[in-house]
Amino acid sequence: MDRLKAPARLMIVSDLDHTMVDHHDPENMSLLRFNALWEACYRNDSLLVFSTGRSPTLYKQLRKEKPMLTPDITIMSVGTEITYGTSMVPDDGWVEVLNQKWDRNLVTEETSKFPELTLQSETEQRPHKVSFYVDKANAQNVTKALSEIFAKRGLDVKIIYSGGMDLDILPQGAGKGQALAYLHKKFKTEGKLPANTLVCGDSGNDAELFSIPDVHGVMVSNAQEELLQWHAENAKGNPKIIHATERCAAGIIQAIGHFNLGPNTSPRDITNLSDFQSENISASSEIVRFFMFYERWRRAEVENSELYLASMKADCDSSGILIHPSGAELSLCDAINGMRSYYGDKQGQKFRVWVDRVLSIQTGLDTWLVKFNKWELSAVVGLQDVLELIRDHFSTGFWFFLQSHTNAFTRVAVNRVEEPLELDLLRRGTNRSTTTDILFLTWGLESYSIWCHAFNALDWVFGVGVGKFALAIGFADN
Repeated sequence: MDRLKAPARLMIVSDLDHTMVDHHDPENMSLLRFNALWEACYRNDSLLVFSTGRSPTLYKQLRKEKPMLTPDITIMSVGTEITYGTSMVPDDGWVEVLNQKWDRNLVTEETSKFPELTLQSETEQRPHKVSFYVDKANAQNVTKALSEIFAKRGLDVKIIYSGGMDLDILPQGAGKGQALAYLHKKFKTEGKLPANTLVCGDSGNDAELFSIPDVHGVMVSNAQEELLQWHAENAKGNPKIIHATERCAAGIIQAIGHFNLGPNTSPRDITNLSDFQSENISASSEIVRFFMFYERWRRAEVENSELYLASMKADCDSSGILIHPSGAELSLCDAINGMRSYYGDKQGQKFRVWVDRVLSIQTGLDTWLVKFNKWELSAVVGLQDVLELIRDHFSTGFWFFLQSHTNAFTRVAVNRVEEPLELDLLRRGTNRSTTTDILFLTWGLESYSIWCHAFNALDWVFGVGVGKFALAIGFADN
């Protein structure tokens, strides 16, 4: 990854359904716990890889439904597609590898002769993957028969049965494990082989991940019988593979601690956020901690104390002005005072806040530039709820440049900008241009100075409000 100039401290390669994502956790707490830990302690020097059997279509659908982070690398369609970054740029080299000894037309021809097989949806049929449903009782016999037929036809394929119903046919060189091996080889060639790799899974199509040399592995507590059987037959004596006692993402956090791969206390597990300290105080951990407090304040999970607000105001520059996207101006102290009216407004509701892609760059001796996305999830019931959500909780994105409070400060002129906002609500579209300006304040660990350039970004997907932020933090010595 071009983002990291040195080998990653840790690379986590995780399956999604029933591993990273717990579909039996309506509050998504294990996933949110992992999110906070990753962004506070790992994002800046580590790699997050999602390895899923889902096609790109179903992967993107899952991202709309669950509070997922943005991975650095996405492996999809049972290891037949590798993409990079937020734009999901495909790896053409991997495509060339998979094209060897692969004839999709021959695969579809032979499988059409098996009435036991039912084709999955069109979205799940990929260039290097043909997917079916098959009853568990027929799976073994069908798999054996197909293997013999393909061998006679000179086709080098891999047949993977998982989830008690899914049967995928891939090129022999494909699969989640082979995709990871390809990435390891690529990183090694570039001199960036991660210091540690942790693979995480729950089903049969994850088994290959655990066979890659020198990786740590965790089978989450809810792992399916097919994966546990593979482990018993192939890796029972391997001390680098554990069966967690925790479900899904909580099991991944457990494994981080078990193998001593780094911090494994999520900020969400800290009752008093002022007690949270990562191994090294960082801008990223402060961002996570701040928005944890913001969520708890609105959910009334912290005391409604004037001491909190007084502390925030004490950290603000007296000349600080908040400029709303509408153009209205308000002093920062007045804005903080206004938080009183928001206390507990989300009490008892499914309101959660998380940050994503928290990336910091040190720009000076005591100055950091930090860029991140901030998301809010709220349960939306009806039109009135939607309108109130827009009115009260409109997310504004910021670019901040922070300068150490101890340094001499010079006000810098920044051009005003206009960013279009497109909102499609209940099939009614509207466009709004928003003029933004400058904000200056101090806030922080000891003291921060912040310049910010604001822009609007709002997206609605199944009741999820998305506010995109970018932030830079400068720590002071005083």
